[in-house]
Amino acid sequence: MTASSRSSASRARWLTWSGFALLLIVAPLVLSSGLSITILSQIGIAIIVCLSYNMLLGQGGMLSFGHAVYSGLGSYLAIHALNAASAGRLPIPVSLIPLVGGLAGLLFAVLLGYVTTKKSGTTFAMITLGVGELVFAMSLMVPEFFGGEGGVSGNRVMGQPFMGISFGPPIQVYYLIAFYTFLSVAGMYAFTRTPLGRMLNAVRDNPERVEFVGYNAQHVRYLAFIVAGFFAGVAGGLGALNFEIVTAEVVGAARSGAYLLFTFLGGATFFFGPIIGAVLMVLAFVLFSELTKAWLLYLGLIFMFMVMYAPGGIASLIMMNVRVARFGRLGGLIPHYVVLTLAAIVTLAGASALIEMMYQVQLEGSDAALHFLGVTLQPAQTLHWVLAAAVMLAGGALFEWARRRFARQWGSVQEHIEARIKQLEASA
Repeated sequence: MTASSRSSASRARWLTWSGFALLLIVAPLVLSSGLSITILSQIGIAIIVCLSYNMLLGQGGMLSFGHAVYSGLGSYLAIHALNAASAGRLPIPVSLIPLVGGLAGLLFAVLLGYVTTKKSGTTFAMITLGVGELVFAMSLMVPEFFGGEGGVSGNRVMGQPFMGISFGPPIQVYYLIAFYTFLSVAGMYAFTRTPLGRMLNAVRDNPERVEFVGYNAQHVRYLAFIVAGFFAGVAGGLGALNFEIVTAEVVGAARSGAYLLFTFLGGATFFFGPIIGAVLMVLAFVLFSELTKAWLLYLGLIFMFMVMYAPGGIASLIMMNVRVARFGRLGGLIPHYVVLTLAAIVTLAGASALIEMMYQVQLEGSDAALHFLGVTLQPAQTLHWVLAAAVMLAGGALFEWARRRFARQWGSVQEHIEARIKQLEASA
């Protein structure tokens, strides 16, 4: 790499991290409503936990079904530390409570990770699932620590305000979360550049070769597991501060499944992919779930189509088009994207109308009217079912026609790019 290219890469990294910090600072000033602050705070927490999960899945090839154990136990230890600090038994400020969660996540990763990481692949996944179910069962059997079904609550406002900061207003909690989010994202990115992070990638790709050159693949997985547990615990501690209550749900299989699903949707093979997934996760649970009772069905369908047509996640789609743009061929694809988007909207509108009417019939009966996308649907009328099905089929047919045209154009663009790369290599 030449000096100019190194300087350019350094400048790009500086701009990227500066932009990220600026975004964290400015976001609550632009989106200043109470709901927006709540969503932004949850996004910051979700970014940390999804990136920590991706240290296992994307960077280490370890499919875990129990990552919520470490974020959840971090939440429990953090809320107990908060209560002890409020009672004067623990001299620690509120701003350091997330580190208590991080240390708790690290401790439990040390205890459980050594056995868990002795195996890889499917066996590793099954062990993490068993550990997750074990911890969830204990959360209901040991109410002295886990608080039973009601959970453990706390109060983050304690002592005298320091420079006007009491962490009572949500905006103050958001900036604390943003501070930890920036440090955690920077720390996890730095981990990917370390020899351990590089060796973790090697263990993911070819563990036999790693063993052959003298490294212990299990030790590499174990160390990465501990680091991921620490950052998951930090996210759990921030969650305890944000909500001021911790229930058994935080260590449940549903929470671990959400981390897996949205990390995959965002794109586990790219560092910024889980950040996209974290944003989608919060929007799905906070906003989308309020719009429709069938939101889990939609989520399952989206996941299925992403697995079938874009297994690299949203980040891979972005990067493929960035590559096309670098070679100046993105303009020819934009009309195809417009047609595909319109066809997808039509198809989704028809399919959604059918799904919503099905849910309406099951939950409230066929006589109740349904207001959907500005249109009043009557499930009792056969015509409305027929029209919805016709819209879905027409949109699907248009989408398939547009997809085939796009596939031909995409293939032509890729051939041009490969030919251009060969020309550049030959001239070099």
